[in-house]
Amino acid sequence: MTRIVPITPELVSDYKAVRLRALKDSPASFGSTFAGESQLTDEQWHTRTARLIQGRDTGFFAMEDGNYAGLALCFTLPDDPRKAELISMWVAPEYRRRGVGRLLIDTVMAWAAERGIKTLVLMVTGVNHAGIEFYRKLGFTETGHTEPYPNDSTILEYEMSKQIF
Repeated sequence: MTRIVPITPELVSDYKAVRLRALKDSPASFGSTFAGESQLTDEQWHTRTARLIQGRDTGFFAMEDGNYAGLALCFTLPDDPRKAELISMWVAPEYRRRGVGRLLIDTVMAWAAERGIKTLVLMVTGVNHAGIEFYRKLGFTETGHTEPYPNDSTILEYEMSKQIF
């Protein structure tokens, strides 16, 4: 059974390990790179993790059988506190298509709803066909906004959003 646990400063080394695994596994799914983030100092990882417990932002691990099955982070947009952005969404390959991603998104949505956030947005690369389909199945729709992918300007990122009720 999958359980969801908040990412806290006490789990900083686990967060670092899971995040770096995600970047290695799915490099075209993130705006950051393994090469860049593997150079972060312990203090920088601690600062990132501490940010997740201050109220405006959050992060969650999915745990299954004592293993990290995935993670998702959500940041409230500074210019519009009624919107938040889903980032760092990742499910380990061995746990995909088992409901882990849906459970992470449901947890983020519940967290956002408790804070009065009305819209959840995300960016997904055009080459991530499985991700786009996954988000569509969960009710996200493309907004029409696109941006060049920061790690390869030949790839477009598409913004998707979902209303929170």
